Amino acid sequence: MEDQKRDYYEVLGVSKGASEDELKRAYRKLAKKYHPDLNPGDKAAEASFKEVNEAYEVLSDKDKRARYDQFGHAGVDPNFNPNGGFGGFTDMGDIDLGDLFGSFFGGGFGGGGGSRRNAPQKGETVRAGVTITFEEAAFGCEKEVTVNRTEQCDVCKGTGCAPGTTAEVCPDCHGSGTVRIQRGGGGFSFSTTTSCPKCRGTGKLIHQPCKTCGGGGTVRKQKKLAVTIPAGIDDGQAVSLRGQGGAGRNGGPAGDLLIGVTVKPHPIFRREGTSVYMDQSVSFVQAALGDELEIPTIDGKVKWNLPEGTQPGTTFRLSGKGIPSLNGRGRGNQYVTVKVQVPTNLNKEQKESLRAFAASMGEEHAGGDPIKNFFENLGNKKKK
Repeated sequence: MEDQKRDYYEVLGVSKGASEDELKRAYRKLAKKYHPDLNPGDKAAEASFKEVNEAYEVLSDKDKRARYDQFGHAGVDPNFNPNGGFGGFTDMGDIDLGDLFGSFFGGGFGGGGGSRRNAPQKGETVRAGVTITFEEAAFGCEKEVTVNRTEQCDVCKGTGCAPGTTAEVCPDCHGSGTVRIQRGGGGFSFSTTTSCPKCRGTGKLIHQPCKTCGGGGTVRKQKKLAVTIPAGIDDGQAVSLRGQGGAGRNGGPAGDLLIGVTVKPHPIFRREGTSVYMDQSVSFVQAALGDELEIPTIDGKVKWNLPEGTQPGTTFRLSGKGIPSLNGRGRGNQYVTVKVQVPTNLNKEQKESLRAFAASMGEEHAGGDPIKNFFENLGNKKKK
């Protein structure tokens, strides 16, 4: 597989007789240029970073460099035998099990696959709640919400280092946060990529941590935020504010803030989507003769002409008097159901008037026992 790899000296851009200092300078320049943190999502830069690390690992070691100068890439293969090839085993090259298993299981093997702790990480999602009235949900409002979230440390500006100090690039992983472990036996070689144990995957060593944040770079604070609740929001829905959650790490973006909304019940109105429902009580006389009513709505009272002879349970519609749509397109309707009130505690004169009215309507036994009247009426019908 030698023809598949570039010459290590060519990778670092130095001559074959380069000194250790020249190698180190070339390595530092290229490692910084291709570092994943400075090139997020750039696969080509990531590949170049690995190639530069591999070249420096070999050329910075005197024994490996000597074997490489004499035998090329084969000379630094763990299974290479200068007297007999590869131990009687077919050359299978340098197999990275992290890459192999990652292709099947999404990169979760051996700690590789993009789970480096020093990679940019989005901040945590923060959740809060707010309670509003029925009308505030309908027309929108401004609310002040108190949230607890992590923020960048003001003292160290997120570096985690005490003022006046800086972190050291980890000498084991050279700032990548991962190291490659190579194993072999019986003519077979394999390697795995895992989190660097020295820096715990951060790629840096903090010798003097910030006293305010303890070296974490963030602190937890309580913050009051003004939040706009959109018109038309319903009970149980949430408002999302991007970038108002916890602070990101390693240059990553801040998380989001989710505000759950609770709407108080209304004493008159009920809601279903953008529709508003209510019951309107009217007297027997109003239902029979009709009347001009004042109907409450979320916009205020409106006049409505109740037709004469309206039956109990009749529902009429007030167009455009419902809840505004959450997307700002139009409004729902209000539906009013008529409830006829039966008079109670009538005096003698009122009862006589109702009996006279009933008689005029052909109700001969008004005011009597309804069960007795039913059987008397039934008997009279049979005699006929």
